[in-house]
Amino acid sequence: MSRDHAKPSFRHLRHWPGLLGVGLFKLLARLPWSVQSALGRGMGAFFFHAVRIRRHVVAVNLRLAFPEKTPREQHALAAAHYRSLGLGLFETCLAWWEPTRRLPPYEIVGREHLEAAQARGKGVLMLTAHFTTLEICARMLVEHVPFGCLYREANNAVIAEQMRLAREARTKIAVQMDDLRGLLRALKQGHIIWYAPDQGKRTKLSTTLPFFGVPAVTNTATSRLAEMTGAAVVPYFGMRRPDGTYLLTIMPALDNFPTADTEADALRINRIFEDQIRAAPDQYFWVHRRFKLNRRGTGIYTP
Repeated sequence: MSRDHAKPSFRHLRHWPGLLGVGLFKLLARLPWSVQSALGRGMGAFFFHAVRIRRHVVAVNLRLAFPEKTPREQHALAAAHYRSLGLGLFETCLAWWEPTRRLPPYEIVGREHLEAAQARGKGVLMLTAHFTTLEICARMLVEHVPFGCLYREANNAVIAEQMRLAREARTKIAVQMDDLRGLLRALKQGHIIWYAPDQGKRTKLSTTLPFFGVPAVTNTATSRLAEMTGAAVVPYFGMRRPDGTYLLTIMPALDNFPTADTEADALRINRIFEDQIRAAPDQYFWVHRRFKLNRRGTGIYTP
C-alpha cells in the first residue's frame, strides 16, 4: 500500500502509442462536457458497427441475461452499451485529469448510511459492480466522502501509471487487488474501501452460482473479509440519468451479514447486482466474459 513509487521510464518505442493516446485524451478532456459526451457516444457507435471489438461477447451475455428480450431488443441494447462504453472513456478522462468544477451535475442519496457504517469504527466495504460509470461516479463521491479503493493495474504500462496517479491523488488509500494483507489492514484501521467483486475468476475464494439465472464464477470473499475484519458491507451504485445528470445511491449496510453460508451470502450479492443492472442495463460492463456454463467455460463465447 506504500505510495512511494519510482517514476517509471516510458522512453521505449513500445510506450509511444500509449503516451500519444494519453496526450490526445488529456486535450479532449478540456472540451465542453456536451462535446465530449457526443464524441464518446459517437466513438462507441463507430466501434459497434465498424470494429466490433468484443461485440460477440456482449451479444452472448445479453442473450443469456435477458432471454425475455427479442433479438432486435438485444441488438439495440448492445448498441446502447457500446455508446455507454464510449461515454465511459470520456468520463474516465474527466475523472482522472480535470478539476472538480468541470464535473457534470450529480446527486448523492443515502450518504447517511455510509456515515453510520463508518461510525462503527471497523471499516466499510463499499460494495459495487463494474459499470461504465465507475470512474466518474467514484470521483464525484470522493469529493464528499474520503475513501480508499481496491484496484487491478491495467495491462498497458502507460495507462496503469495514469490510473495509479489518479487513484493516489484522489483516494485516501489505494490497495492493489492481490494485496490481501493490505486490504485487511486498511479495513481494520477503519477505512472505507471501494470494492467490486462481480468480475469473478476461479480462485480458492470463488464458486459457480447463478447470475441472471445462468452459472457464473462468483467471488465468495466478501463475507470472509467482513467476518475477518468486522467491516460493514454497504452497497453503492452510480448511474447516468437520461437528462445527463448522475445519481449516486448508497444503501443501508447489509443486515445479518456475513452468515455461516458464504455461498448464500454471495448469491445475495448477485441478486443486488442484478437489480441494479436491470435499472440501467446498457451501463453494465457486458464486454467481460461473465458466464460459465461448465467448469471450463468452453463453447459459450465461440463465434
